[in-house]
Amino acid sequence: MTTNQVISHLWERPRPFTANPTLTHLLSAPSVDPSFPSDHAAVAIAIAFAVLAFSRRAGLLFLATAILIALSRVALGMHYPSDVLAGMVIGWAAATLVVGLGMRWIDRLVSLLSRISDPVLEPVWNRFGARPTTRSS
Repeated sequence: MTTNQVISHLWERPRPFTANPTLTHLLSAPSVDPSFPSDHAAVAIAIAFAVLAFSRRAGLLFLATAILIALSRVALGMHYPSDVLAGMVIGWAAATLVVGLGMRWIDRLVSLLSRISDPVLEPVWNRFGARPTTRSS
């Protein structure tokens, strides 16, 4: 069971469209799951912060997308703003925990995979005059 599921069982908050059925946009199907916290916001933010730990440019792009996902959940009437904020905090905490515990293993995996992929991709990098930078440990 995920953190969000545990919290939603402890704090069963109905979704906004149950209080006001006109809030749900035509493009979204109503969900019967509890509203608090937002799973979409938690997952999007977790992925964004995990990517940000490895690449500032890609991480900021993922973060901007995650924020748009979170805002869309409120705009569609699927969540209250506090549902999304709680989901974002949970996602950030999950990413911090996973990256903190897994950074050493991820670095080893990237190093191992680079030994395989670099010789294959080197002609492409040379052709375009670009070589990826390695992350310092």
